Amino acid sequence: QVQLVESGGGLVQAGGSLRLSCAASGRTFSVYTWFRQAPGKEREFVAAIHWSGGSTYYADSVKGRFTISREIAKNTVYLQMNSLKSEDTAVYSCAATTALRGYRPMDYDYWGQGTQVTVSS
Repeated sequence: QVQLVESGGGLVQAGGSLRLSCAASGRTFSVYTWFRQAPGKEREFVAAIHWSGGSTYYADSVKGRFTISREIAKNTVYLQMNSLKSEDTAVYSCAATTALRGYRPMDYDYWGQGTQVTVSS
């Protein structure tokens, strides 16, 4: 059974840090991506990593503050979030695909359940 399981969300003060994890089971994917969705807003791209080679991509809004990484032995992807702002408050979801088509939500076949990140100002 293919699963993506996220963990690590929570409540943090502005300026603080959190690390999200996305553990994959059942198979290894080509691309893992973090999306987020704030209340009343559309789901948006945050960061992506290519499993082979480790290339990374970031939304401009998080560049320099967030870091996506992978741990091959654990088939796990991380999102280290530093200097958090209130506007980072959202449900963060991990998504994965076996064949890259893009970085839009519609391009991903597998999704985790999501984890809430709340940044208090």
